[in-house]
Amino acid sequence: MLQFDKAPKKATNLSLNSGVLEAARAMGMNISQTVDALLAEEVKRRYWEKWRDDNRNAFKAYNERVAEDGIWGAKYRTFGKSAGDGRKE
Repeated sequence: MLQFDKAPKKATNLSLNSGVLEAARAMGMNISQTVDALLAEEVKRRYWEKWRDDNRNAFKAYNERVAEDGIWGAKYRTFGKSAGDGRKE
């Protein structure tokens, strides 16, 4: 899984909109910290989006199997009986 919180910082150059940069500085924002947090959030979002797309066929196969065979062990469970076993009627 993605772990960014313990990674060391690395200097880099960015080109940012000058008006936004001035406004952020005027508000006392820590530009580096803000960009780092937003970039980490976007990287995580894209990582999981790709993971979901890469595993789409597995999800489909699992859902088809449950629709045909039901949920394993459903006949033994003592909770959620009204939810059935997942099979199509």
